[in-house]
Amino acid sequence: MRLLQKTKDGGPDSTVDAYFLCEFKGLFSIALLKFNKGGRENYHTHAFNAWTWFLKGYLIEYVYPRGYNTYFRSWKPKVTKKSRNHKVYAIEESWAVTVRGPWSETWTETTLDGEKIKFKHGRLKV
Repeated sequence: MRLLQKTKDGGPDSTVDAYFLCEFKGLFSIALLKFNKGGRENYHTHAFNAWTWFLKGYLIEYVYPRGYNTYFRSWKPKVTKKSRNHKVYAIEESWAVTVRGPWSETWTETTLDGEKIKFKHGRLKV
């Protein structure tokens, strides 16, 4: 459980800072996200479904194995299903609000070589 806490979103190597209003992994989470310029190399899924409203900036979402989407400020949320294997690259510092559903037990990362790594809570490898 988190209340009014700042942390890296996605582990210590993440380029995204999260300002959690609340996080109850079994129920839902609400956070303000700051996407610092750049992104991580690995693709990833999520342990949760997410609805994200972009407030400022410009981001590109790369979808594995190919494809991409661009995001700017919008009233329409970006829906990210937990099965979506993607990575996000911020062209410039960008801000968003996200509402996330309950967490599953695991999620994955896919390296540029195509290797899949499975994680569980605490970002521990399975």
